[in-house]
Formats: sequence, structure tokens, C-alpha cells
Amino acid sequence: MDPSVSAQAWVRSRIGTWNDWLAHSSARADAVARPLSLEQARHLVERHRALARDLATARRLLPNSRTAAALEALYLRSHVQIDRRPRYTRAALLRLARDEIPAVMATLLPTILWIVVLLLASAGAGWWLIERFPELISLVASPSMIEQVEHGHLWTADLFNVVPSSMLSLRILSNNITVTLLMFCSGIFLGLGVAYFTALNGLMLGSLLAFTHQHGLAGALLTFITAHGPVELSVMCIAGAAGITLGESVLRPTLPSRRESFEATARRLGGVLGSCALLLIGCGIIEGFVSPDPHVPLALRAAIGIGWWALMLAFFSGRLFAWTRPPAQ
Repeated sequence: MDPSVSAQAWVRSRIGTWNDWLAHSSARADAVARPLSLEQARHLVERHRALARDLATARRLLPNSRTAAALEALYLRSHVQIDRRPRYTRAALLRLARDEIPAVMATLLPTILWIVVLLLASAGAGWWLIERFPELISLVASPSMIEQVEHGHLWTADLFNVVPSSMLSLRILSNNITVTLLMFCSGIFLGLGVAYFTALNGLMLGSLLAFTHQHGLAGALLTFITAHGPVELSVMCIAGAAGITLGESVLRPTLPSRRESFEATARRLGGVLGSCALLLIGCGIIEGFVSPDPHVPLALRAAIGIGWWALMLAFFSGRLFAWTRPPAQ
């Protein structure tokens, strides 16, 4: 029999099966990744083996043909579906928290330190301005806030009685996440946005501390922010550093194209930003239930604030899950 006739007959006998495989492969790729049953996994492996046999036959009977090229593409797609790393498993999440996030944080640390220096410097500048020119407090505080402080009351004193703690916590959480996302997104613009928002927040913090100090309420303000402030400000600095890093990936790409560099950096920073969101949830709960409650003593507030901040440092440094690291061979 003519080899070409035999090859065409073989292709006709198999083309229906290949089309079914292609349809199933495309559907699997477009669907949200979910665990397969044992029977589905076994079927996927058997199909991959059969596809390998068909590809070998096509290379022998129809070398350098469109059929062989199409089977090679289908085989590669099948190989990717089988040989991919499992997502969102316990081991993958542990590796993310123990190894990947601390490694990213180590690269962000110099930028974070510069942002912290800017925050402290702008807070000092805000304190100095209000000490020298008290009337400038109207630029950072509302008239009602100024009036309450001048009458010897902190504007946070009535939050616990006016707004239910659950609603207050949700509102604070939404505001904190908005500010953090704003810091992250503004970092793309050469870091100028991060510098602006960091300096603005520092000036506001320093100005409010100076203003309340002039009326004998600085201690009350520090008591209010002790439990949630350290982690909240730290997360803001981390988000700003992540945004600057993302912007730098476009300006100075490390991969062949700017798009690839941007996407790779965004994926690398995803775990850090997700961790920041979880930390802000904790801050929202603390700021809604603990900070405005006048019955919570300062010692407990300090213990919560320092403990939450120490837990954040242990997590981002990799020490929190260091005991799960396998021993070196």
C-alpha cells in the first residue's frame, strides 16, 4: 500500500479523537483551576500517553507536516496541564509564607527604610510648624476636631459610643485598605506619589501630635494609636516600597519586554500585598474594638500593639515559620 494513502487513512481514523482532546484541553485551560478526582487524573495521564504515541507516529509517517505540528502543540498543552505545580496546597502556602515572601521583603527593605526616614522627617517638620505657627493646624484638622481639642476632649473619645464597634471596624478597614492601595499604585510614577503621600501623612501625624501636646492631650492621642498604629504605618511603608518596585520593573525591565517584567514583578509582590491586607484586617479589628474603648488600659494597648508588630516582623523576616524548613542535606 502507498505510504501516503496509509498515512491519510490513519489521520482520518484519529482526527475525531484529536478534536475531542483539543476541546477538553481548551475547556480545562479556560476553567478555574480545581482539584481533579482520581479517575479524572488517570484519564488525563492516559490521554497524554496516547497523544505521545500519536505524535511519534505522525513524525514517522508525516514529518514536517501541519498534522505533526498541531499534535506537537496539543502535546505541549497536555504536558503543561499534567506537569504543573499544585496551587494553594498547604505545602505551597507554607513555602510562600516561609521562603518567598521573606525573600521579596529582603529586596524591599532598603526602599522601606528610606520611606520610614521620610515619614519621620515629615512628622518632625509637622511638629515644628505647629509649634511655631499654631494657626496652621486648620490645614490638617477639621473645625470640629480643633474645637474639641481646645475644649479638652480628643475627637476619638466618642467613637466607641456613637458608632457600633463592628461598623467602626469595617469603616476603618475600608479606609486603611484604600490608603494602602493608593500608596502602592502611586509608586508606579517614579516613586513621586509615594513620597507625596508619605510626607503628607507624616506632616498630619506630627501636626496633630504637636496640637494635642499644646492642649495636654498628646498622651491621650498616643494611647489611642498605640494598639494599631505601629502595624498600620508599617504596612503603609511596605505598600509604598512595593509600588516603587513595580514601577521600577517598567522603567528598568529585567526581562526581554517591559510587559513581562511588569507581570513577573506583580506576581512576585502578590504575596506581600495579600499579607498586608490580612494585617490591615487585624488593625481594623483592633482600631474598632480596642483603640476607642476607654476601659482598655494602656498596658494592654501597648502589649497588643507591640505583639501585633512583632508578629508582623517575624512573619516578613521568615522567622515565624523557620521551624518548618527541612534540614540541610
